[in-house]
Amino acid sequence: MRIAVTGSVATDHLTVFPGRFTDQLIPGQLAHVSLSFLVDRLDIRRGGVAANIAYGLGRLGLRPLLVGAVGGDFAEYEVWLKEHGVDTTGVLVSAERHTARFMCTTDADGNQIAAFHAGAMSEAAGIDLTRLPVRPDELGLVVVGANDPAAMVRHTRQCRERGIPFAADPSQQLARLDGADTRALVDGARWLFGNEYEAALLQERTGWSDAEVLRRVGAWVTTLGAGGVRIRRAADGLDMTVPAVPAVPVTDPTGVGDAFRAGFLASAEWGLPLIPAARLGCALAALSLAAVGPQTYGPGRRILLDHLARAYGAEAARELAPYLEDVR
Repeated sequence: MRIAVTGSVATDHLTVFPGRFTDQLIPGQLAHVSLSFLVDRLDIRRGGVAANIAYGLGRLGLRPLLVGAVGGDFAEYEVWLKEHGVDTTGVLVSAERHTARFMCTTDADGNQIAAFHAGAMSEAAGIDLTRLPVRPDELGLVVVGANDPAAMVRHTRQCRERGIPFAADPSQQLARLDGADTRALVDGARWLFGNEYEAALLQERTGWSDAEVLRRVGAWVTTLGAGGVRIRRAADGLDMTVPAVPAVPVTDPTGVGDAFRAGFLASAEWGLPLIPAARLGCALAALSLAAVGPQTYGPGRRILLDHLARAYGAEAARELAPYLEDVR
């Protein structure tokens, strides 16, 4: 079975501000903000949530199908993804627009201010999941990640109509989605992903209580940053937290959540229980956190097993070891 990852494909422009954003905010003047941050470093990296997740899955030995809209400037990026195990035959190339751009500044506390230019992503609604270069019965899961809102709604609807399991990961697009679209994206998802802020925003958008969200999804996976990940499920009352890998150097938080999703979803595809799945997700997230850019970490079987053993014990590493033979 294959995992199709839909969502943004972008180029990331990452800068670092050596101070703190909060020190620049003047109480009583927040209605008239005009700020410019002199940054120390500029890194231009490959990114986009769909490409980031697909990259992580590819590094773990799977062959994910990337589904998104890109510009004519995608050729070099496409070679990179193919070299790391990603099938790009589900990508739509725009004849008019550039690949999306993500521009982000991180301060000394790890806070981020970002802007995203959609570019070719605005054409993603034209992608029809029924015309992908795989049969519908070959798809074990479709990840519906942050994308053009119309594309997210269309792809979720097509998954429901064809009985294809899907993961709802609206993340950054929650700010642009209305209540009806948010409810449509979430209802019936096998997995619902988000961080703590997004979990609260999702409830505000849907108008659903915590319990109502849980009743509508298979499991709700909430990343907690340094606190690890919380997984809840209404069917059996499951509510557990798996801690993060400790003492990881914080180099760049961009794409860390995408790395977690790759590790978690790979484990789920292998049929592993939730605890080892979350542990592998946290280990991959730790590697991403220590690297600059969301697609520069190299898992490496040994370093992954070392992270797992250090954070969760030798037995946890042995449990996952047989599944990491094909790590790239």
